[in-house]
Amino acid sequence: MVSPVREDATEDQQKAASAMEAQASVEQELLSADQAQVLSKMAKYHGLPRSGDIVMIQSEHTGAVDILSADLESADLLGDHRRAFPPGLFLGGELPVLSVSPPLIAPPCIWTFAKMKEFKSKLGKEKNSRLVVKRGEVVTIRVPTHPEGKRVCWEFATDDYDIGFGVYFDWTPVTSTDITVQVSDSSEDEDEDEEEEEEIEDPVPAGDVERGSRSSLRGRYGEVMPVYRRDSHRDVQAGSHDYPGEGIYLLKFDNSYSLLRNKTLYFHIYYTS
Repeated sequence: MVSPVREDATEDQQKAASAMEAQASVEQELLSADQAQVLSKMAKYHGLPRSGDIVMIQSEHTGAVDILSADLESADLLGDHRRAFPPGLFLGGELPVLSVSPPLIAPPCIWTFAKMKEFKSKLGKEKNSRLVVKRGEVVTIRVPTHPEGKRVCWEFATDDYDIGFGVYFDWTPVTSTDITVQVSDSSEDEDEDEEEEEEIEDPVPAGDVERGSRSSLRGRYGEVMPVYRRDSHRDVQAGSHDYPGEGIYLLKFDNSYSLLRNKTLYFHIYYTS
């Protein structure tokens, strides 16, 4: 025989269990709605398809966190929106899309050619193809990917002295195809006893990376090629790189190591299909 007190306790447990199941069902429905909203936003972005990416979604209603399949290609929830995104991308400042590793960027093609006089003469007559990189400055030319292009190309030369040069890629949606120029001072302190005569009298060894530009950019952008000092006063430096996706190329002309000399730069940047 079961006492009445025991029966009441059993009924209370059943009611509590039913209430918990109902609450869990509501939370799951809300979470699914959040996932659908995020995936709708994801469809607006472009990026490289990469297996192994992880999408973390936090419900605005319940605070619960859900992790979608690490293999986006096999996640049924993604439907036709099966695509991956660059690392650190935030959707509307709300929910982050995190990837296990940054997208791999193929190395560029680089070469030189000796027609220095003809190159400078041609660009000297064109508008916005010649500028002066002052001592201690870094000039960044921002080149967005173009919807009609598949590859960015560059050519440059300097008068009398070498200059540091490197290329990085900013994984960001392109809102304008305008090429812009940004000038900044060096953020790193160079040795005060550096002798400027070494710029031309002593050969620069391969791999002489100028401090600052590489270390400060590596974590924020994809590295196409690090900043090295180039003999752009002896041969025209040229190169190209296939678009890794949508974004903005950062072409760095680094004169931060020079304490006394400004560098006259001639450059030609374009895209091809």
